[in-house]
Amino acid sequence: MIWNDHSKQVPEGAHAFLGASKYSWLNYDESKLIEVYSNLLAKEKGTELHAIACSLIKNNIKLPASKKTLNQYVNDAIGFKLSPERVLYYSPNCFGTADTIGYSDKKKFLRIHDLKTGKVPASLHQLEIYASLFCLEYNIKPGELNGIELRIYQNDDILIGNPEADDILPIMDKIVTFDKIIMRIKEDSQEWML
Repeated sequence: MIWNDHSKQVPEGAHAFLGASKYSWLNYDESKLIEVYSNLLAKEKGTELHAIACSLIKNNIKLPASKKTLNQYVNDAIGFKLSPERVLYYSPNCFGTADTIGYSDKKKFLRIHDLKTGKVPASLHQLEIYASLFCLEYNIKPGELNGIELRIYQNDDILIGNPEADDILPIMDKIVTFDKIIMRIKEDSQEWML
């Protein structure tokens, strides 16, 4: 058999939307297909907007003052001198990338902002996890901070949260505990394989 060569049409590792490995589309009707594919396009657009925002922030390029989500997010990140796309790492089992983050050692103040491009209202829990990861990675006790401000920019609005140490400490404890459990499971599975 001489197989057709599709290397020019299909990049290595790519999967088609209507591919065999994601066969749930067999159960879709036309309206479900439109909904799911539209969500995929929105996700891709969100990824592009994050890249644009990151570039604007890194290059200190403000957008015109406006209530638009992207404009507010970029301008505030620049105004507060935040770092974009910063990885916060506790272990191989627990890390994440904050959209923008800033910490003033002098003021003991942590600020984390997140850009949301979807329509479903977001939760501050994701940003609380980032705050917990920050404290774990940089060995900072939440009770010693003078403040934390979390912001979600979505749907031309800003959701602001100011968690206290009592909100962050349990998340930190859970990260440490769950990480140890996962590490034990990994060790046990490696021993089993030997």
